[in-house]
Amino acid sequence: MSDGSRRCRSITEVTTMEGDMVMLQDLFVFEKLGLSSEGKVLGRFAATGIRPRFYEKLLAAGIRLPGEIFEEIVELDN
Repeated sequence: MSDGSRRCRSITEVTTMEGDMVMLQDLFVFEKLGLSSEGKVLGRFAATGIRPRFYEKLLAAGIRLPGEIFEEIVELDN
C-alpha cells in the first residue's frame, strides 16, 4: 500500500482451467477509503456480489456461511 503496509488485496476463486488458460473471479476486494491523519491506509474488504461456485460444496460438507456475506456492498448517496 502507499503507506508501506502489506495487505491482501483480493480473495479470488479459480473457476475453470483449460490448457494454459485459468479463469478467475474476485469474490472480495480491498477498497481503499483514504488515509488516516497518520498516513495509514484505511479501507475494508467488500464483496463483489458473486457467490462462489464452491458454495454448494461447502454446504454439503456441513460448512454454513450466511449467503449475505457474498452480497455486494452498495453505498447510498445522501
